[in-house]
Amino acid sequence: MGRMYAPKPKCRDTDYIDFLIASPRAFCCTEAAKVQPESTDAPAHDAFTRLLHRLEPDPATLWDEARPLVHKAGGLLVVDDSTLDKHYARKIDLVGRHWSGKHKRVVRGINLITMVWTDGDRVVPCDYRLYDKAKDGLTKNDHFLAMLHKAKARGFSPRCVCFDSWYSGLENLKAVRSHDWTFLTQRKVNRKVDLNRQGYHAVSATAIAPGGTVVHLEGFGSIRVFKVVSRDGDIEYWATNDLQMDELTRLAHAEQCWGIENYHRGLKQCCGVERAQVRAGRAQRNHIGLAIRAFLRLERHFYATGVSWYEAKAAIVRSAVRAYIANPLYKLS
Repeated sequence: MGRMYAPKPKCRDTDYIDFLIASPRAFCCTEAAKVQPESTDAPAHDAFTRLLHRLEPDPATLWDEARPLVHKAGGLLVVDDSTLDKHYARKIDLVGRHWSGKHKRVVRGINLITMVWTDGDRVVPCDYRLYDKAKDGLTKNDHFLAMLHKAKARGFSPRCVCFDSWYSGLENLKAVRSHDWTFLTQRKVNRKVDLNRQGYHAVSATAIAPGGTVVHLEGFGSIRVFKVVSRDGDIEYWATNDLQMDELTRLAHAEQCWGIENYHRGLKQCCGVERAQVRAGRAQRNHIGLAIRAFLRLERHFYATGVSWYEAKAAIVRSAVRAYIANPLYKLS
């Protein structure tokens, strides 16, 4: 018998990425098939469904594309997570109950943890993980450490590694220090520190100078703590292992950190990361990974041209509307 060859796939990962960038609202495989250029052998929706199940979910592919867009020496590495809304999902893998900053409550969704590199102008996703402790037994902190070690292996030497209070446990702080990196993180108000050997007290009960105060963190060593009071009276505490950091530097880093929030917004509003209509965990992982790679292309275009993600997508739709107006299909006879 002759050797059997598998048929060549009708669509590639870049075909799906192009669809995610161009589509204004619908992000399902059926819609992906409907908008393909006319051809005698155009891929059907089954081809895109098979694509999402065929690909091997791997953040390394994202890094291959992101590598030319970053400067490993310098910039900030920022780690944060976001909940992808799946309010009505009952039979979709990876879905659990997670805190949502958008809804200010616990909701059903998929938890996406991302590491981005930023220099203040660009926000480049370099690595990501999906929280699924029920299947892989890994916590968010495990994923944080894995991405941290991967960044070190890739040769990063950032000015600072920034993350919120969720990831500010001792093991994570020590891991950043072990790489000879500086961290800047928020601290919960009940975390205990020692000022001038007066015993350990909650940071909220410790006198913190306007420019920051050096205190001792049990199990770690000396850190500098900043107290930040917002206009509405809310109080935040930030901590760093750079004992010489001043408030202006802290503020500059904190402002650059905000770029990851814009990344989350663009990923959801422009790349359809929440809207995959598939159940299998593998297909969900691939859709999310492809959506992040779609964002990478929009971000690169923004940095090169100054055209925002939203305007870039609107321009695609605008040209389609212009073509329709030039030759409208639906008219009263």
